[in-house]
Amino acid sequence: MRVLDLSRVLAGPFAGRMLADLGADVVKVEPPEGDITRGWGQQRHGLGGYYVQQNVGKRAVCVDLGAPGGSELVLQLAARADVLVENFRPHVMAQHGLGWERLHAANPRLVMLSISGFGAKSPESHRPAYAPVLHAESGAVARQAELDRAPRTTDFVLSNADTNAGLHGLVALLAAVVMRERTGLGQHIDLAMHDAMLATDDYAHFALDEQPVSRGGGEVWAAPGGPIMITGEFRNLWRVLTGKLGVVDSTPEGAPLPEKIRARREAAGHFYAGFATRAELTAALDRVAIPWGDVRTVAQAFESPTARARGSAVEIDDRAGGLRRVVQSPYRFSDARAGASGNARFRGEDNAGVLRDWLGAADAEITKLEAAGVLLAEARP
Repeated sequence: MRVLDLSRVLAGPFAGRMLADLGADVVKVEPPEGDITRGWGQQRHGLGGYYVQQNVGKRAVCVDLGAPGGSELVLQLAARADVLVENFRPHVMAQHGLGWERLHAANPRLVMLSISGFGAKSPESHRPAYAPVLHAESGAVARQAELDRAPRTTDFVLSNADTNAGLHGLVALLAAVVMRERTGLGQHIDLAMHDAMLATDDYAHFALDEQPVSRGGGEVWAAPGGPIMITGEFRNLWRVLTGKLGVVDSTPEGAPLPEKIRARREAAGHFYAGFATRAELTAALDRVAIPWGDVRTVAQAFESPTARARGSAVEIDDRAGGLRRVVQSPYRFSDARAGASGNARFRGEDNAGVLRDWLGAADAEITKLEAAGVLLAEARP
């Protein structure tokens, strides 16, 4: 499968990275200045960590859409692609002569995934949107502040809106590929990050039913060996703690509910912290099937027994004779192999190779495009 990836930063590149891990020939097309994420994270041999993680396994082409012939070159590539991924604001592609109607006419089998903050058919389609904007607009920031009983002054340190949109986009485009096998025709997928956030919000039913939010999930408690995450509704946990683990409910009969809750939570905290070792605590929790988790740093998570056994990080070529670790995609098949392949490329590194493979371009044509400023490339460090 040939994938033309015109996206940048995260939502589109993430979907493209997963397609590359699944075996597609993904060609990332960058503007003259390159994807902004090339400068994010640790720089090693001219490649930033953020860029590497989202673009490993792709080939890199650099095209100036503002140069005469730039849009026409991308149109030629799109005519030979199975899938095109972009995450400009709606109508930007059309401004460069690369709107869906023209692309579909050039390649009726093309599946085009367009990811934007608010979608093309929205009165807010013109707004620029990164993940923090959608975290705020979708209600996630306000709800977390309400449940934490403290105002949030910063965004989450996790780009949920981007990765949600990338994964939903991946599902949609693969469904469109399956449909194309029946109809012979491609599709244009208009995917809004706002929709993706609401669709993957398992607490959305409270708002739709006009009910106050009830906190679920887990809580972090002090414990021997460091904090521990205990999961479950406290009322259910309390029944297990008193009925199976010997915790005594010392709340006076007839105590008001707030006092009862406070005293029971205090007793639970004393129970968790009262074991001599963490192993004794977790053994007790396991005995009564209370789910628990170690509160790890991300670095520690990659060194966990599960991450090591499943290969959650993988080493790739760092482009200077060494190795660099990146996140591995999570797909594990019974009778197929998937995962990070190759390395991350420098801007425009594969200009000639892609044009030869996809378009059958001769060296003279490629040289002409370079001379006209349509094709660009950075100097290798």
